[in-house]
Amino acid sequence: MDRLGPPQRSASRYSGGINRVQNPWRANTVPYVTILLGSLIPTVLVAEAMPILPPLGYLMLLCWRVMRPGFLPLWVGVPLGAFDDLFSGQPFGSAILLWSVTMIVLEFIETRFPWRGFWQDWFTAAIAMVLYIVFAMVVSGAPLTLPMFVAAIPQIAIAILLYPPFARMVAWFDMFRLARARRVG
Repeated sequence: MDRLGPPQRSASRYSGGINRVQNPWRANTVPYVTILLGSLIPTVLVAEAMPILPPLGYLMLLCWRVMRPGFLPLWVGVPLGAFDDLFSGQPFGSAILLWSVTMIVLEFIETRFPWRGFWQDWFTAAIAMVLYIVFAMVVSGAPLTLPMFVAAIPQIAIAILLYPPFARMVAWFDMFRLARARRVG
């Protein structure tokens, strides 16, 4: 009797995928841990007059949402935004609002334009980062003057330029998240 497909190897000679199981803890927690760590990093590197580092937690959220659409639920902006509010120094509720609105807008964009390329994703993330930084300045009560916007330009430029390496890092974390762990025994 003919078998369809590639020939099967015995388990004694090949144990590449037979004795492996996916780690459910790693598959479900890696995105959230990376976003939370992204929220903590800017608190370590503090500038005197104006923050230079962009909101890395928000950038990680954008990367995960754009790279893996549909993976993060819409409501995830509330708890992750609350965590970011606790450590960023922004008024409590600002990141909750902005992250939740971002998740809703990105969901709308995903339903309207399901097939996008890297350049469209980068453009979408750049617009989201610019709007987030500007609205975070508004919510924090900073005076909306031209010198404040000029002072925010380095942070905006760094945020836009950091998207490709962060997208690559999220792709690596996604491979790590989905990798199969060796079964012991």
